[in-house]
Amino acid sequence: MLNERLSLPMRTLTVDLGSRTYPIYIGTGLIGNPELYRPHIRGQQVMLVSNETVAPLYLEAVELALRDYRVGRVILPDGEQYKNLDVLDRIYTELLNRRFDRQCTLIALGGGVVGDMTGYAAASYQRGVNFIQVPTTLLSQVDSSVGGKTGVNHALGKNMIGAFHQPQCVIADTATLDTLPDRELSAGLAEVIKYGLIDDAEFFDWLEDNMTALCAREPAVLAYAIERSCADKAVVVAADELEAGCRALLNLGHTFGHAIETAMGYGNWLHGEAVGAGMCMAAALSQRLGWLSADDVTRIDALVAASGLPTAPPPEVSGTRFLELMAVDKKVLDGRLRLVLLKSIGEAVISADFDPDALKQMLNAA
Repeated sequence: MLNERLSLPMRTLTVDLGSRTYPIYIGTGLIGNPELYRPHIRGQQVMLVSNETVAPLYLEAVELALRDYRVGRVILPDGEQYKNLDVLDRIYTELLNRRFDRQCTLIALGGGVVGDMTGYAAASYQRGVNFIQVPTTLLSQVDSSVGGKTGVNHALGKNMIGAFHQPQCVIADTATLDTLPDRELSAGLAEVIKYGLIDDAEFFDWLEDNMTALCAREPAVLAYAIERSCADKAVVVAADELEAGCRALLNLGHTFGHAIETAMGYGNWLHGEAVGAGMCMAAALSQRLGWLSADDVTRIDALVAASGLPTAPPPEVSGTRFLELMAVDKKVLDGRLRLVLLKSIGEAVISADFDPDALKQMLNAA
């Protein structure tokens, strides 16, 4: 497997945002390459932010690549339950203790939690400094590291405190997935499936044919899935950076998923697990509305299950509890809940005009 990984060439995608355009590097052996970091660091001060799981595996390689800079480090506890303002303060404290200035660069080395927290620290420290994403999980490589969404959770809602702040670059070293637990790999596949559902039916077909190979971590298949997912997301982000329109389609399954995460306690259900169940719930509601065929629902459920993800929410979360939590979702505007639903595989829509009784019936039946 290692030799096959090493033979895969690096690919570079672009997130086109005018003066804030940045590259996504995808390949193997990238994490320790100083030439990928250097063009995106403007000063001499670099703060590495990682967690207790990832740091022992990859921090030394990144520090070696940055040996020409003044490098500090912050090691956070690992888990969604630590994605909060109290833990975020550790980053600010270290930056201030080391007297880092507005020319500094933060580097997020880890999964989605590390990336979101580091990005928000960068967005808010001295009113904004640069940062680089070095995602080490499948979910972060295909989704959370791209697009500039940063933030932390609140006890009353997920990602309710945050900012849009684009990275200078994304360095996705696919070799880091070799150390990823199976459960985390499956969690990342939820976001991969999402791209096929919202606007890429051809990719969904490909995923049906290749899910076994993805779960087996076949290098070329994983690399293609990462590149295709990032390319799909880059197009959406370039068209709607601040989620005023079509970017909200990327939230397919997330309103239901965020409610699951909040209800169950952050970290008990992984984000991707909650999104997997949430996408199946969105499909079920779409069928109740007469928008999605029964055959399409069956295909969606089957693919989510094949990726190792749950297709239904935890039974202890009632329909009433779902409605309470979804009312606090970021996609509520003027008191109206907007959901991302499906007209077909490859065609998602944002709607606030769905039948509320159909939603209640779906939640009670889930």
